[in-house]
Amino acid sequence: MTAGTQSPKDATSITCAHNRSFLDTLPFGDRADFEDARRGFIGTLPKVEFRNAEGRVIYSLEDYAFLAGEQAPNTVNPSLWRQARLNMANGLFQVTDRIYQVRGFDISNMTIIEGSRGLIVIDPLISAEIARAGLELYRQHRGDKPVTAVIYSHSHVDHFGGVRGVVDEAEVKAGNVAVIAPDRFMEEVTKENVLAGTPMIRRAMFQFGALLPKSPRGQVDAGLGKVTSRGTVTLIPPTQIIKEPVEVHTVDGVEMVFQLTPDTEAPAEMHMFYPGLKALNLAENATHNLHNIYPIRGAQVRDANAWAKYLNEARDRFATKADVVFAQHHWPVWGNARLLDYLAKQRDTYKYLHDQTLRLMNHGLKAPEIAERLALPRSLENEWHVRGYYGTFSHNSKAVYQRYLGWYDGNPANLNPLPPVERAKKYVAYMGGAEAATARAREDWAKGEYRWVAEAMSQVVFAEPGNKPARELCADALEQLGYQAEAATWRNAYLLGAHELRSDLPRAPARPGAGTDIVRGLTLDLFFDFLGVRLNGEKAEGKTIVVNWEFPDTGQRYALTLQNCALTYLADRHAPEPDCTVTLDRTTLNRVILRELALPEALAQGLVRIAGNGMKVAELFALLDDFSMGFEVVEPLRSRIGG
Repeated sequence: MTAGTQSPKDATSITCAHNRSFLDTLPFGDRADFEDARRGFIGTLPKVEFRNAEGRVIYSLEDYAFLAGEQAPNTVNPSLWRQARLNMANGLFQVTDRIYQVRGFDISNMTIIEGSRGLIVIDPLISAEIARAGLELYRQHRGDKPVTAVIYSHSHVDHFGGVRGVVDEAEVKAGNVAVIAPDRFMEEVTKENVLAGTPMIRRAMFQFGALLPKSPRGQVDAGLGKVTSRGTVTLIPPTQIIKEPVEVHTVDGVEMVFQLTPDTEAPAEMHMFYPGLKALNLAENATHNLHNIYPIRGAQVRDANAWAKYLNEARDRFATKADVVFAQHHWPVWGNARLLDYLAKQRDTYKYLHDQTLRLMNHGLKAPEIAERLALPRSLENEWHVRGYYGTFSHNSKAVYQRYLGWYDGNPANLNPLPPVERAKKYVAYMGGAEAATARAREDWAKGEYRWVAEAMSQVVFAEPGNKPARELCADALEQLGYQAEAATWRNAYLLGAHELRSDLPRAPARPGAGTDIVRGLTLDLFFDFLGVRLNGEKAEGKTIVVNWEFPDTGQRYALTLQNCALTYLADRHAPEPDCTVTLDRTTLNRVILRELALPEALAQGLVRIAGNGMKVAELFALLDDFSMGFEVVEPLRSRIGG
């Protein structure tokens, strides 16, 4: 924590009572998950802590020693405490014959299948350093076999980022290692990590709690696993794309049936069935928690109906012939009867969430009303694997509403509301001023009305950011909500919000952009799209700039036009009367984007050539904003946009 930051407080008696109620309603005597999480254990490292080349710790389980006790402290929901302890299982595990998993070394699992010639690696974690260590652990116990194939189950970074830790790209280019991914994989990887990358990273700080201290009053888990690693993110583009709804391939002697499941947990995702091994891999569509239809870090809303449909199809087509089902998070489920029951309940949870939200929408209920009303049906509420440790019925039902009806609830009073600061000032004035509002909020705090206190005091903070009593009371309310939360994501968000209200927010530098491999994977269309996102429309007022772009090494060309404060482009075209024409190789463009090479230096070296009025290029780039991931979230923005 920063100097002078107020320490976290203890749970109130109301929070203690709330948390104790979970002990009376959930089946804590059921130990099956603990048995499954340990089953097949082969070995782990003496100390699960990883550092990058500079010596910085990028992932560690050492700070989670406090989870050794079975009884939850007052400051952690007992249900979440149970999940957090389960997610401590770490090391190399055997799933079934020829299938192994490295678990607990990152938020995701790395699956290793023994093929005829070598190893098939599925989802090599987030960071290259940790993926390398996971593969070394496997080899210590199973022998030094080469990697013959890598499979990305879907387009999220925790399922591809460590790839250079398990395979050399030269081996891929030589055709010795296949890299297999679902349709639209590269498109979705670059979209998610570039166009909205900055706010997603900032919001992910709240979702995963990586910056919180690891303690009973801080971060204890992330639901899907402990926490995200912070090492070197890499990417090797796929050499083989699965495009048909169902495709059968033999990968290094292992028959695999691939089932595409687009727009479920990721826009590009797929299940895998291994008939000869009687094993079904459901990527991230069936894990040991309710997942997100909408992650609070931000993302496109997912299709809960399609999610249930693809699980149903996988259950019908593959699971009846499987002895084990597993995913790229958490632990497997063994036994045909058990796994069929597990998948039916996973399927029904997403279908119920979708259909009941739609039913209540059709009765006229608005998103917050549906969220308050909807809960797991009684037949599912005691099933640990559908509890809301990562997603919740509350924010997921709002996501379903958003997918069909959008943000507007139909009430014209909400069609054009005042923006946050102006609205907050009005609210506080109507409350009789900040002092009166805070006094009333203290009374509600004493009654345990933490949701309302947080909301009311947030209005005061946005109206008067320097109001210390309001900041402290808002932080206190968020903290108790965090202690009560069953969802790890909600706990992390509440507690980081409390922390930021109690301390000076550390200022983050301007974000240079995505990592090297992500940039190399960008299509030029997406590169020019991102230039449009960075364009400061106010500064561009009244300007017209036309630039032709030539990329000799790829044979591509583009016509880029700034007009009416919008940046548009046409591929495979040249404008007939451009201000200038820029010629450079794609590799040079990558270096400029990554700030490895300044544009004037590239010009001086002859790596970039400009024919015509080169000042227009400088003028265009002067209109582009840089983005900082340190922007304020729980209080008004301090910096001027685009300043």
